[in-house]
Amino acid sequence: MKTAIVTDSTAYLSDEIKNHPDLYIIPIPVILDGKIYNEGIDIEANDYYDLLNNSKEFPTTSQPSIGEVLELFQELANKGYERAISIHLSSGISGFVNNLMAMAPGIEGIDVRPFDSKITSMPMGYMVKTALGMVEAGQDIDAIFEKLELIRSNTDAYLVVDDLNILVRGGRLKNGAALIGSLLKIKPILKFDNGDIILSEKIRSTKKALSRVEDLMAKKQKKTKEDLKFFIIHANSLAIAELEKKEMEEKYPGIEIEIGHIGPVVGTHIGEKAIVFAWCGK
Repeated sequence: MKTAIVTDSTAYLSDEIKNHPDLYIIPIPVILDGKIYNEGIDIEANDYYDLLNNSKEFPTTSQPSIGEVLELFQELANKGYERAISIHLSSGISGFVNNLMAMAPGIEGIDVRPFDSKITSMPMGYMVKTALGMVEAGQDIDAIFEKLELIRSNTDAYLVVDDLNILVRGGRLKNGAALIGSLLKIKPILKFDNGDIILSEKIRSTKKALSRVEDLMAKKQKKTKEDLKFFIIHANSLAIAELEKKEMEEKYPGIEIEIGHIGPVVGTHIGEKAIVFAWCGK
């Protein structure tokens, strides 16, 4: 059965994977000062943060147009694809994947199978890469979803953000309104919990918060029996990400860490200068 892999623009992917003939990427819109930008088409991470710093209004994001999504799946059907595995950012950040799950049974001409990654960026990109490889190898749909679920179940991400107000204003931090008053003067460590962003620990400074998350990653690497991939992901803070990677690899021999960046959509919700430490099962 000819199978396409579909994802959205929040997945962090290499240029090689982006150009894979069986991969299709749905751009997610960002609205900045009343102008709509489609992530990965009209705007990239490098340009976005300059615009963000000079914007007059608080940026927002939007779900992809239902019409455009349906057109994509019709296009895939016309190209001879019989099935699409559609891997998307966490339902705790966007309602898009849940809406797609509701729509999927009614899409004609192609069997659409949505998958909630419950994460985004590099771990989600690894899920996409894995699914593409399994399709190429002729693996059946059950094996692919079993593998995706295994990766997801061994995925964690901890966030150190520069400005907690951004997450609270955007409504992406669970219990944010109750927390904001007591957290304004600290640098909390946040984490993904079943797809939602929640408070993990209260730390007094960015330096201590980063050190604590380094320890969490190192302990995971030492104690786990699973084969894991490790990531440091930054929102326009490449120098800090590179320093963290260097320190981690010097302090904990054997750990291998990839660096990636946070794009406009996720950057809108967690803010510039955020650093994410993440890992997922291979």
